[in-house]
Amino acid sequence: MKILYGVPGEGLGHATRSKVVIGHLLARGHEVCVVSSSRAYTMLAAAFPSRVHEIRGFHLAYRGLAVSKARTTALTLRTAPDDLRVNFAKYRELLRHFEPELIISDFESFSYLFAKIRRLPIISIDNMQIINRAKLDVEMPEAEFDNYMLAKNIVRAKLPRSQHYFVTTFFNLPLRKPNTTLVPPIIRPEILAASPTKGRHILVYQSATTQQNLVPLLQQLSNEEFRVYGFNKEEDHGNVQLRAFSEAGFIADLASCRAVVTNGGFSLISEAVFLRKPVCAIPIPAQFEQWLNAAEIEKMGYGRHFTAITADNLQAFTRSLPSFETALAGYQQQGNEVLFARLEAEMAALG
Repeated sequence: MKILYGVPGEGLGHATRSKVVIGHLLARGHEVCVVSSSRAYTMLAAAFPSRVHEIRGFHLAYRGLAVSKARTTALTLRTAPDDLRVNFAKYRELLRHFEPELIISDFESFSYLFAKIRRLPIISIDNMQIINRAKLDVEMPEAEFDNYMLAKNIVRAKLPRSQHYFVTTFFNLPLRKPNTTLVPPIIRPEILAASPTKGRHILVYQSATTQQNLVPLLQQLSNEEFRVYGFNKEEDHGNVQLRAFSEAGFIADLASCRAVVTNGGFSLISEAVFLRKPVCAIPIPAQFEQWLNAAEIEKMGYGRHFTAITADNLQAFTRSLPSFETALAGYQQQGNEVLFARLEAEMAALG
């Protein structure tokens, strides 16, 4: 089958998991053409030479640590006309050499618009649709309600009336809409191949922009060893080791850590859960999907959910690591086989 696969450029989580699915489709003999933007385009183009085409993508605008709704809206309105012109010129170019029979989108809009214009079937594969297509089971504080409604409206407007929605998730919720299947998170081959062990260190994924005082804060927990990614530099601060970016190094430190401290991003949390590592999640403000992931981590007993990294919060987290490990021991996932099997079945039904 000829497939056009759309991947958004905002963040690398979409690209990382889409890379796994694209590799599977190619191995099954399907012909795949990919459209993406920004860093995701760079990553995918390196993985699949000559199959990936660059388009203009949607970008979030920030004020301080949080997503700025006003700035994001203004940026989108300002760039949308030119983006549409460039993207549809790209699609016209693609059609000279490639006539897709199916669109698969990981929360990417322009491939969806292309599908609607060409009246092609669409399959959605992403984690965000859980906000709109499932019934949430966590108590939501009043302060999160506006963020929830904004996220729900955005998700609802993304890929409406697709033929099927595969929603990747490490927590199960009752569905409220048809044509929806919950599947385990997409795990990249390097994580599948990793052999988890329990070392002394705690892996921390943050950044200098989100936590300026992180090093002195972690140094207060002198009996713990921290390996910190996100600052992209190598520095020794006693019990705190800053690590420059290295995919192999990061995976090795993740597989061998005692626990993970991160924001509420789905990709790292789902990899930590797969490796059965307790998670301390501090979601980025005003990003409801991150809040939901963090809330579910705590609800399932896999870790803690805090609004900020503090010495007291980290101590409370580390004191409870044995109970989190017990809960995580019951987590089961057979790699990516569930998604692959159900995706192939859905494609066969559409074809």
